Amino acid sequence: MHGPASPGWLLVALCVATGAYCLLRMRSPVEEQRRTAGGEALMGFGMAAMAVPAAVVTPPRWAWLVCTAVFGAAALRALWTARGSRHHLHHLMGTVAMAYMAAAMTAAPAHHAHGGTGVPALTGALLLYFTGYVLRSGVRLLPSAVAGGAAVRAVGPAGPVRAVGPVRAVGWGDRPELSQACRLSMGIAMLAMLVTL
Repeated sequence: MHGPASPGWLLVALCVATGAYCLLRMRSPVEEQRRTAGGEALMGFGMAAMAVPAAVVTPPRWAWLVCTAVFGAAALRALWTARGSRHHLHHLMGTVAMAYMAAAMTAAPAHHAHGGTGVPALTGALLLYFTGYVLRSGVRLLPSAVAGGAAVRAVGPAGPVRAVGPVRAVGWGDRPELSQACRLSMGIAMLAMLVTL
């Protein structure tokens, strides 16, 4: 998006790091984790490409059309998988936001400050959704009190999970708090991009 160069490069670095971590998570032995990580890697690298400051590279119109098509297809896939999972609903919102931003860049790459018409309804709705998502994700990462030391609380894709008894060791790529931090980073990046749209 077209913001100042320094914050733009920080956003690119955050999105590339998040996308790279999601690629590593695709090595998980859990099939659902691999599928989720693949979608999140696509989002991370797509956001990194969109966040490159316009003063450095101004992509041609066809590049934005390709982004719109890719994220439109990802949104259709997320819509199909969102039927049974609240977490996949978040993927749907993310892919819709990416397709929307790419389409906005296709329609008016030189001036997407919306003139004097104010914030479009879809932009406002996406800003509200991602603000709520970021706040909720941040709260979920806060440590919680453990009553009696027997219960261990973790955060999975669908929310807090309570396990009683010994905890099985998991690989660093399958750690739920790292996955949640990754999603929080992408939510913050999405907010930053929507604000500059």
